[in-house]
Amino acid sequence: MYKKFSDGMIEVITGPMFSGKSEELLKRIRILEYANIKTLVIKPAFDNRFSDDEIISRSGAKISTHNANNAEEIKELFSKKNYKAIAIDEVHFFNKEVLNLICELADDGVRVIVSGLDTDYLRRPFGIVPSLLSMAENVTKLHAVCVKCKNAATTSFRKINNKSIKLLGDTEEYEARCRSCHIKGEFNKTREKIEDNKEEK
Repeated sequence: MYKKFSDGMIEVITGPMFSGKSEELLKRIRILEYANIKTLVIKPAFDNRFSDDEIISRSGAKISTHNANNAEEIKELFSKKNYKAIAIDEVHFFNKEVLNLICELADDGVRVIVSGLDTDYLRRPFGIVPSLLSMAENVTKLHAVCVKCKNAATTSFRKINNKSIKLLGDTEEYEARCRSCHIKGEFNKTREKIEDNKEEK
């Protein structure tokens, strides 16, 4: 059955690293451009892995973006022009105030499209994304390919021993893995750490 949504709605694109979230977000932004829907594009200010002022997918697709640190900065940018939609990349790095702003914008008739990780490197719910998933009218969950077994990957495995939640990285720091290979990887890291401690003693 064809479903017709109201103007204000929330769309969430999620999945592990290397699953094509930014690529999908860029595709939807372009569709809005073709439809002449003026869209504010946002990414976290501290995320400068590939560019300071662009969202760049791993396939090379890119689009200019505004940087923001918090809800107030996003709200200020949105108020400057007659935007009808907003797209936010790496939304998991923003806090609850941005979640509240997203809901307010959707309630006011704005189309909101966000992309971000739904779980962190330990497979725990990540930031505001779980709440967004429950509030969204449309959810797309993407998969990568597990680097170990080549099955569908649903998790982001951190290869290095760093417990920071906001650790930016790419293939040097992370791998896409299925649930089983992620569990094995964490077990091996724990075992290696125990062995290293024994050697130090």
